Amino acid sequence: MSLKNSINAIPLTSRDSATFNNTLQILSADAGLPGACVILRIVNDSNVTIGVSYDGVTFNDSVRSGSDLQLYFQTNSQPGNFVACMPKGTKVYVIGAAAGAGFVYLTGYYQQEGY
Repeated sequence: MSLKNSINAIPLTSRDSATFNNTLQILSADAGLPGACVILRIVNDSNVTIGVSYDGVTFNDSVRSGSDLQLYFQTNSQPGNFVACMPKGTKVYVIGAAAGAGFVYLTGYYQQEGY
């Protein structure tokens, strides 16, 4: 199946940093990303630094309080590759060492399948 020549946004998800207790908590929808994202953005609008995991085990990123992480997969694809995406169904997890104030948000963009 081919991809449509347009971009769709995933539904915004969030996590209240008041729930942080030094354990990984899911930030994406429970089913994971609804499409293979070419852009993924994690906005840390809380007062605590967070860790990020894309498999629920390995820590992959850190986002300081009041900042964001923007990942542009397509612009980072290797020569000869046509697409680079975070796979559909990927679950994004966050961790904070202690409860904080404010929210952490996940946004993303993908190409919808179809004609």
